[in-house]
Amino acid sequence: MAKATFLADKLRAGKTVITGWSLLPAPMIAELFARSGYEAVTLDLQHGMYDFNSACEALALIALAGSNRIVRLPVGDLALTGRLADMGAECLIAPMVNSKEEAQAFADAVKYPPRGQRSWSPFRAAMLSRQTSDQYLQNANDQTLAFAMIETQEAIDALDDILAVESLDGVFVGPSDLSLALTHGRRLDPNGEKTAKACADIAAKATEAGKIAGIFCLNEAKVREAVGQGYRLISHGIDTIFLDHSARAALREVEGL
Repeated sequence: MAKATFLADKLRAGKTVITGWSLLPAPMIAELFARSGYEAVTLDLQHGMYDFNSACEALALIALAGSNRIVRLPVGDLALTGRLADMGAECLIAPMVNSKEEAQAFADAVKYPPRGQRSWSPFRAAMLSRQTSDQYLQNANDQTLAFAMIETQEAIDALDDILAVESLDGVFVGPSDLSLALTHGRRLDPNGEKTAKACADIAAKATEAGKIAGIFCLNEAKVREAVGQGYRLISHGIDTIFLDHSARAALREVEGL
């Protein structure tokens, strides 16, 4: 695998990468995302139905289809962080990171010494990235990305400290939870003006700190807005929504027969 195909290299070069988002634990769905042209596919183990076994199979199929491999972890599961990195995840996204200490512990689980405390057993990861174990050890800390999700008031208040964690590669914004935090739980408003301003501020601070900014988007307009704000890893397209919209559209075609 040529170095330029790694997600880390693309993002650090300033390329915008759109990732599909998979909630359904049928690994072929993740493969279909990749074969349809998505440059990256994210497996959701927080709000989706993936477990370790289905994620392992999906990571291999995404690699087979030539796309980059991302996972969103369950909240606070540092043991699973290392296991999924071993199984070939190129980017790990940790939800609900609210402090420098939590960001550091997460990054430590992604990176090998001296930058972290990840335990050694990446034979599947080396295989999927077409590297020997020695090559993987040499490259893993640069090629395996750690993104902390910023989605609470606590995280916003601690953002400068979180961004100061040297081994953290980036932040990933969850606008829905962020909007709940900004309205003190009164309103879900991921596409609202107040949420958009907070997202722009987070991207600006991340870029200034030399980190990569990522965000979850719900429509095309928000993707374009996010690119303008400086986001480079952007989700657009969820398997459950695709299936729902396609099923409804198919039925509309034959209504009244």
